[in-house]
Amino acid sequence: MNEVSLGRTQGIALAFLAGYVDTLGFLALFGLFTAHVTGNFILIGAALADPSHSSVLLKLLAFPAFIAGVAAARVLAVVVEKRGGAVLRLAFLLELALLAGSMAFGIAAAPIGDSADALAMTAGLLAALAMGAHSATSRLCLGHLAPTSMMTGNVTQIVIDLVDLLRGADDPGLRKRFAKFFWPLLGFAAGCIAAAFGFHWFGFAALAVPLLILLGLVVVESPVAGQAQAKAS
Repeated sequence: MNEVSLGRTQGIALAFLAGYVDTLGFLALFGLFTAHVTGNFILIGAALADPSHSSVLLKLLAFPAFIAGVAAARVLAVVVEKRGGAVLRLAFLLELALLAGSMAFGIAAAPIGDSADALAMTAGLLAALAMGAHSATSRLCLGHLAPTSMMTGNVTQIVIDLVDLLRGADDPGLRKRFAKFFWPLLGFAAGCIAAAFGFHWFGFAALAVPLLILLGLVVVESPVAGQAQAKAS
């Protein structure tokens, strides 16, 4: 797999994962956003205005959990870089471990009633931690890709580029940039749809899908895979 194909695959896979986890958290845990910082600010405001709501504590804690996930990924990157290790591979493993914990606690909490008990809250906070790590990894290790968990900027850039394409703008990098932002957007939307059906059919066990995606990304980043790619090129 060449560098362009690898980047496109990573962008689509990570965007699908982000949309999937965010949608499943929203459906399973009283409208919780695990990957959407703007949404969490809205939820905090709504929770403060109506503290009697059953999920108020979960929504108040989701934002600091997201921040903790970002911080954890940054510390991991600093430590691994000093030792000359593979930052991206270990960052994927961190996200995988956090999402696996979220799935385990979510399954244990089922069926979730009208309020979030300790198990359900732990599932939600672990998912927020995972998506914080996800966002930090994208910024620290995959800055050449379009954002994979924040689609507002992607949509804005896609529309700008589409208008320029339609008016025949003289920009040799226009089509490449359009594709860079378009494919993650498509992946995110597909992840949202898949998660809605997955949760309906399997509950929290549907988080096995992003776990498999992360496992695949870890394999691609493994030393053996890297050596094989180097020989092929």
